[in-house]
Amino acid sequence: MPIHSLDRDVEERLSDRDVRYTRGRRRVVAALHEADGPMSAAELHGKVGADVPLSSLYRTLAVLEETEVVMPHFGARGITRYELAEWLTGHHHHLVCVDCGTVDDINVPPQHEAAVRVLVEKIAAAAAFSPSAHVLEIEGSCSRCR
Repeated sequence: MPIHSLDRDVEERLSDRDVRYTRGRRRVVAALHEADGPMSAAELHGKVGADVPLSSLYRTLAVLEETEVVMPHFGARGITRYELAEWLTGHHHHLVCVDCGTVDDINVPPQHEAAVRVLVEKIAAAAAFSPSAHVLEIEGSCSRCR
């Protein structure tokens, strides 16, 4: 999705919730849009630099999470990483390196995604649970750490 289209969608969502789409929030959304996967607050701060002070970055992430523009992923070593919500980017899964902590997005081919959905439904049904969505994170070692 082009950034201008993404900005329009985010601005509309925030406006519907009486939240301003500030310059700092735009910078964070742009950095997440350019990323290959979820990013920690420290990684984001490295991308947006002095334009968004660290204290403002944490407030921005909290607002964007509350408005469901970003989704947190609680990973290994207690590090929370953030990415744009699936309503903006589309459904995908993650490869998580347990050695260096990187998280990469991975798109699963449709036939495999269908098999995952069937498995999710079977597991949920056995627990008398009604699933609304699923997230698959495959943990292991990335090519850089192997």
